[in-house]
Amino acid sequence: MTKLRLATRKSPLARWQAQWVAQRLQQAGYAAELVFVTTQGDRQQRAPIARLGRQGVFTREIQQAVLEGRADVAVHSLKDLPTEPVPGLVLAGVPQRGPVQDVLVSRTGVLLEELPSGAVIGTGSLRRRAQLARRRNDLRFVSLRGNVDTRLRKLQQGECDALVLAEAGLQRLGLQEHITQRLPLAWLLPAVGQGAIGLECRSEDAAAAKALARIDDPDTHQAVLAERALLRSLRGGCLAPVAALAQVLHDRLSLQAVVLSGDGERELRVSVSGQVEEAESLGRQAADELLDQGAAELIAQARREA
Repeated sequence: MTKLRLATRKSPLARWQAQWVAQRLQQAGYAAELVFVTTQGDRQQRAPIARLGRQGVFTREIQQAVLEGRADVAVHSLKDLPTEPVPGLVLAGVPQRGPVQDVLVSRTGVLLEELPSGAVIGTGSLRRRAQLARRRNDLRFVSLRGNVDTRLRKLQQGECDALVLAEAGLQRLGLQEHITQRLPLAWLLPAVGQGAIGLECRSEDAAAAKALARIDDPDTHQAVLAERALLRSLRGGCLAPVAALAQVLHDRLSLQAVVLSGDGERELRVSVSGQVEEAESLGRQAADELLDQGAAELIAQARREA
């Protein structure tokens, strides 16, 4: 039986994702073992992500482990994976996506619209802050780092009144009982790739690519290709106030996307659709429409203010 070594971070969520992938590979007839890697984002947990200097703070070291032959597959939360390809690696598998929405976890159990003016929301995401500020510009935001358990503990200790987290992470860790409110997509579009797991292998490793194709979900794969093409064309990076969601229904792919100013006062929004096999061109089309509306200026402004 072919054995694949899966490189992953050590956080509880990353372990869950890698173990889930290992189980799917085992069901497909492959053995799998985990190779744990510490990333820059893990080593520097106090600094805001935007200030660590480069993209890929949660992915570079995992990719390097595969390139150096210490592992065969890199397992990523796809929303953390930069859109610029790394020479020698290929995104060979994207299993079926989990929940895509963001959720509110409030200390007193109140909904977003019920939070008092001046309430403090814990999130380091410019995307979340900008969209929430557009709906509730009377809220305050603080950046919280750390894994999900750490953030929940900071909430209970009173460092903020509520958190905004990805539903997929809470569900995968069995912490869904903490969810106060699933935030509607009309209020808060997700990050590019949110809820999806990305699997990279070496470009020349045909055996690993064949194995990953066995657990790939074509609709999810095409959807995230559209989202990632959009972000790459915008040159936004994982931390920009850009949100997008692509979905496949009846062999048609629809993509909606939004770019905001950091304070949420300005919003640019587009929606495109087409054939599934046109996924990447649809992503580029949506980006072009946003750039025509002035997206580059909003992204640059938000980065300066981060």
